[in-house]
Amino acid sequence: MPRPCIPRCVAAVPRASYFKPAGVPRSVLDEVVLTLDEFEALRLADFEGMYQEKAAEQMKVSRPTFGRILDSAHRKVARAVVLGTALRIEGGPVVPARGPGGPGRGGWRHRRGRGWRGGP
Repeated sequence: MPRPCIPRCVAAVPRASYFKPAGVPRSVLDEVVLTLDEFEALRLADFEGMYQEKAAEQMKVSRPTFGRILDSAHRKVARAVVLGTALRIEGGPVVPARGPGGPGRGGWRHRRGRGWRGGP
């Protein structure tokens, strides 16, 4: 029996949660689902330029786990871009992080009323 997944700390949620090729109806597209922890790993490593060790500390996971999350995210985004599928961002084993960008600091403000979409 596999170990239960420990929730990862996520400091930001995407401003848009769905991306698709222009001019293609959503109903005919396959979807790739990027979890919120994978989105956070992409944000920290590729957008913020953090080293994996520091990003792993921020997400409260080990460095090897962060590397696996990031690798999965890279593969999913590449699949969506290369094959022209839709990319939906949602779910995953996550909890809101405390501190800058987290709850109480305006980081979740644009999600008010729509609920927190973390969890499995």
